[in-house]
Amino acid sequence: MPQIFDPLPSNSCDRILCCYVNATSKIQVVRITNIANWYFERVVFPGQRLVFESPRAGQLEVHSGTMASAILSDTIPCTELLVQEGAGNFFPSDPVIQQRLELINEAPEAVATKVTSR
Repeated sequence: MPQIFDPLPSNSCDRILCCYVNATSKIQVVRITNIANWYFERVVFPGQRLVFESPRAGQLEVHSGTMASAILSDTIPCTELLVQEGAGNFFPSDPVIQQRLELINEAPEAVATKVTSR
């Protein structure tokens, strides 16, 4: 899967396919800044899945907040976002996981209530 706007560095032979899901109700900006000669940045809307290629060493920074300011809320190794190529399905097959993602997108405080009440 080529990156049209931000091609990976030509010396990057250890590429992996990744998928990040914004499971919050806020817009997020994700970036990979730790790879020399490459800068990756995308806006991810609530509930959106972002599929991208990254060098194996990539670290995805997740920034969230308001339009005027953004706070680094998480850094995720891209190896943890690895998608098995050929699987053909980027959506969770477990209905419990799907339902939890839907709840997070609708009302994050409702998830805390449902999880603690089990």
